[in-house]
Amino acid sequence: MAKIILFGTGDIAQIANYYFDIDSEHEVVAFTLDRDYLTEGSFEGKPVIVFEDIEKTYSPSEYKMFIALSYSQMNKIREEKYFEAKKKGYELVSYISSKCTYVSQFKHGDNCFIFEDNTIQPFVKIGNNITLWSGNHIGHHSIIEDHNFISSHVVISGHCIVKANCFIGVNSTLAHKVTLAEETLVGAGAVISKSTTKGGIYVPPRTVKLNKTSDQVKL
Repeated sequence: MAKIILFGTGDIAQIANYYFDIDSEHEVVAFTLDRDYLTEGSFEGKPVIVFEDIEKTYSPSEYKMFIALSYSQMNKIREEKYFEAKKKGYELVSYISSKCTYVSQFKHGDNCFIFEDNTIQPFVKIGNNITLWSGNHIGHHSIIEDHNFISSHVVISGHCIVKANCFIGVNSTLAHKVTLAEETLVGAGAVISKSTTKGGIYVPPRTVKLNKTSDQVKL
C-alpha cells in the first residue's frame, strides 16, 4: 500500500480521499496547499501541510502525490501543480475505479481520476492529468491528451482526439473523427460534429420557457 498526499482541500480532494480510501491500494496520509491558501491545519482528520515545504516532512522517496484539483482556468491550475509536484520529485498516482470498464490495451497516464461507469474502449489512449467523471463513453482509437476534464455522461465517438486543456460538459457528444483543439470549452448537451478551433466555446441552443404552466399541458 503506497502512502500518498493529496494536493487540495476542496470538494475534489474530499471525493478523492473517499475513493482512495474505499477502492484503492493507496493510503492518504495528508493534504497539502500553497502557503497563501492554507487556513486550517487539518482536513478530513488528516494534517494539511504547506506545499512549499512538503518534501521536508514527507520525502518524495517515501510518499507519492495526487493533484486533486478541478478544471479551473481550463485545467491550467491543476497542470501547474502537476508539474510543480514532479519538480519536487514526487511520483503522481492515478485513481481508476474498480467499476470502470477499461478494455484498452494502453495504460493511462499519471494523475488520472477515472470514476465509476466509464467505458474505455480498445485502442484508446489516455494521457496525463485527466479527469473522467462518472458514466462516460470513450470510443475506440480515440486519444485524450494531457490536462483535460471530461464531466459526466459524455460520448466521445471513435477516432476522436481531445487536445490539451479542454473541458467537456455533461451529456455532450463528439461525433466520429472529431478533434477538439487546445483549450476548447464544450457546454453541457452540445453536439460537436466538426473539429473545433483553439480556445473556442461551443454551446447548444438555449432552453426556452414556454408561455404556459405545467397544469395546462396534458401528459
